[in-house]
Amino acid sequence: MRIQDVPTPCYVVDEAKLIRNLELLKKVQEEAGCRILLAQKAFSMFYEYPLIGQYLAGTTASGLYEARLGREEMGKENHVFSPGYREQEMDEIVSVCDHVIFNSFSQLKKYRDRCLGRTSIGLRINPECSTQGDHAIYDPCAPGSRLGVTLENFKKALLEDPDALEGVEGLHFHTLCEQNSDDLERTLRAAEEKFGDYIGQMKWLNMGGGHHITREDYDVELLIRCVRRVKDTYGVEVYLEPGEAVALNAGYLVTEVLDVVDNGIRTLILDASAACHMPDVLEMPYRPPLKDSGKPGEKAYTYRLSSCTCLAGDVIGDYSFDREIGPGDRLCFEDMAIYSMVKNNTFNGIGLPHIAVLSAGGDCRVIRSFGYDDFKCRLS
Repeated sequence: MRIQDVPTPCYVVDEAKLIRNLELLKKVQEEAGCRILLAQKAFSMFYEYPLIGQYLAGTTASGLYEARLGREEMGKENHVFSPGYREQEMDEIVSVCDHVIFNSFSQLKKYRDRCLGRTSIGLRINPECSTQGDHAIYDPCAPGSRLGVTLENFKKALLEDPDALEGVEGLHFHTLCEQNSDDLERTLRAAEEKFGDYIGQMKWLNMGGGHHITREDYDVELLIRCVRRVKDTYGVEVYLEPGEAVALNAGYLVTEVLDVVDNGIRTLILDASAACHMPDVLEMPYRPPLKDSGKPGEKAYTYRLSSCTCLAGDVIGDYSFDREIGPGDRLCFEDMAIYSMVKNNTFNGIGLPHIAVLSAGGDCRVIRSFGYDDFKCRLS
């Protein structure tokens, strides 16, 4: 099967591009002397875990289910961080994770004894260094953020209990989102100024995710220098947890045009939906790249792209084309491997897209299809 023949809507993962990303990440691991983990919150397509495991050190999770998936399907290093752990899940989390990272001293105190001798304990810190610009929703360092321990609270906890860090072997910070290494350098400087004395007492430092390492303009050499300097200065193992960088630009969402509506704006009704199949388009928001298209007015024919849900604002964006587009035509959105599959839903009873793999030779194979039962089972 060729990509133009897959059933729609369909996510298609391009293995050649995935491998290209993985090769670069492996190069960073080797030259920087760090360990890179797949952040499953961005890409949990475990069909590709055996491939990813050939290049990366393991996986990182945001809770029990991702932790189980990483252990079962990749079986390498397996880390977890959550703002709060559930009592009934903690023993299983400890049993499948090599690192368990806590968000607060109270969570650390509550579960420390369950972790000692079974897993490496970490604590998330908040360097209070915002680098997000316009995307406050993705800023873990925003004023009042619930994520990570600020220096003030860190010192307060140690003042109240000098043994508060007992058993803690690593510190973790995660402040970036789709950013370059200059923002990491700035964040690292803030983390060292505030927590440098404590980093030197640890076995490892986890610099979290949001590193857009495989983006074309990313400064890989600066990243490598940052990691090496931390290792040389503090003698710690360094971890990075990119999610997007693993599958960046390595996937597509193929959709078919169902109808054209013109109520003052020519609108294509697609069998794919922003609300259901690419929620970040509305949440971020952003305009996803679309193969063979241009900006509004750039090409001869401009259309608004929408879907068959009842949500009036379920709009993907405005695009232009060299030719008229009509029912039965197919469109191919790009950079659809990350966050789309993990966030999709069945709002309005809209079906989940098929999942396919595009081999390096250009052949497509559908590896998973969904139907009515997948919609129904989420409701009962």
